[in-house]
Amino acid sequence: MAIPVQYWCSVLMRKFISHSLALLCVLALSVDVGIAQDQKIGFVDTDYILSQMSEYDGIKQQLSVTSAEWNKKLEEMQQEIDQLKEDFQAKEILYTDELKKQKKQEIQNKIEQRQQFLDQKFGAKGEYFQKQKQLLEPIQRKIFDAINTVAREQNFDFVFDRAQNTNMLYGVDKWNLNDEVLQELGITLNDASN
Repeated sequence: MAIPVQYWCSVLMRKFISHSLALLCVLALSVDVGIAQDQKIGFVDTDYILSQMSEYDGIKQQLSVTSAEWNKKLEEMQQEIDQLKEDFQAKEILYTDELKKQKKQEIQNKIEQRQQFLDQKFGAKGEYFQKQKQLLEPIQRKIFDAINTVAREQNFDFVFDRAQNTNMLYGVDKWNLNDEVLQELGITLNDASN
């Protein structure tokens, strides 16, 4: 029994296609490796850069004063709640059912007021984070602009930020651009501060 020519043609065609695809993959990988070797990658630590900026200290202080005031208010509210609970427990046996219900509601209202204040001041869209964003945005813009300037002038293709656990596990100091960015921002460092 002879194998039809069509079968051999299809087998040869499949082999040709698979070999061609393999060759194309090898070529693509070698081109990508060549291109990757030509890319220049640097990194910065924006937390470190921020810590070197005098404006940042002022912002931290402003936020600290504001949050301390709000925390004091929260503490006072909590003490008031604790006092109401203590009074309720001490006098509960003397209260009528209606009065118990009123006192429990009063305590619950105070708890809700405290929680509302907490959310308003420190919640995800709270005043603290809005103020923090408002104060930090100009500094972050300056840092971003300085990073872009350094990257362009020194022909970097990519610049990563090591701050806040960005999963950069290793970086050769040769590609650390912190000092160049600080210099671009007009901040000079003492040798002791490095």
